Amino acid sequence: MIVEKLEEQPGARLLLNLACAVVVVYGLRYASAILLPAAVALFLSVLSLPIMLWLQRHRVPGLLRIVIPVVLNIAVFGLLILLATRSLVQFQGRVGIYAAELDQLQAVWIQALEARTELPVSTYIGTAFVDPSVVANFARGLVGRAAELLGTTFLVFLIMAFMLSEASVFPEKFRYIMRGGVPGGRPAKVVTEVQAYVGIKTVVSLATGLLLGLWCWVMDLDFPVLLGVLAFLLHFIPTVGAIFAAVPAVMLSLILVGTVGHALAVALGYAVVGTLLGHILEPQLQGRQLGLSPLVLVLSLLFWGWAWGPMGALLAVPLTVVVKIWLENTPDLRWVAILLDKAPPRTDSESPTDVPSGV
Repeated sequence: MIVEKLEEQPGARLLLNLACAVVVVYGLRYASAILLPAAVALFLSVLSLPIMLWLQRHRVPGLLRIVIPVVLNIAVFGLLILLATRSLVQFQGRVGIYAAELDQLQAVWIQALEARTELPVSTYIGTAFVDPSVVANFARGLVGRAAELLGTTFLVFLIMAFMLSEASVFPEKFRYIMRGGVPGGRPAKVVTEVQAYVGIKTVVSLATGLLLGLWCWVMDLDFPVLLGVLAFLLHFIPTVGAIFAAVPAVMLSLILVGTVGHALAVALGYAVVGTLLGHILEPQLQGRQLGLSPLVLVLSLLFWGWAWGPMGALLAVPLTVVVKIWLENTPDLRWVAILLDKAPPRTDSESPTDVPSGV
């Protein structure tokens, strides 16, 4: 009875949908302590699934098929966290020196600008470019966040182990659902596309971090490992992530070397690596357009950052792309995926091979 009335009143149905959306959004934010580790574990499980399937094909015992991928992930991320935490501690010890250098550099620039323009620039800008105490508190906050992340790592890998243990059961469940005629979309296709996207994105991000860390080392900057890890993480955020990753390297160049030419060379290296890997290589590897419209990109960063904090901002674009892939493979919600995409789908006159799957 209620469903029939809602079908007769589209306005009431719209209000009900909006109310459900509010409940879901509040639930995402309220349950972030559980959902965020689960989301990280899901991405790690998707990346580790090919390893587990390879071990299964080679008849490795069931428990080892789960333990080996988990141990490999622990080793890789443990090494990254160890290197990043060590660099953060060293950075915290030098942050006061960097702040003083920035203040001195700003004073020189202001004097040069006043000499050229004969305007009292220092009156409007001030002499303190960076407050050392603020920077020191920020650095201590980064170390604290790294320690907090380390504390939740156990929960992430525990959830990941249970997800991998269920991976061999899910296909049978999906086949049973489809035999029963229950609408479920195309789960196997969704899983395959999500796995391909997350895998390629992670590999390209890792290559970006390695190349940019090496570039920072060649340019004789402090903390090249930390800068490489930062580039690896921020590459998951298109466009603005590359800018945020380049800012610390350019600032260190200005502090350590003090020449605009050196800073421009550092920025040029970031631009070249980001263009070649992020805008040329990655779309070719993906094989189809999985991009989001600029508006959706900004809104997803704001939403997931608000709901789940800094880690949510890092996972914002992958999470939104996963949702988009699921919508593409759900017939009655495919129109939402088209709204999220950069461009409308191909016309019928174009080759079927050019049509993004599910759109």
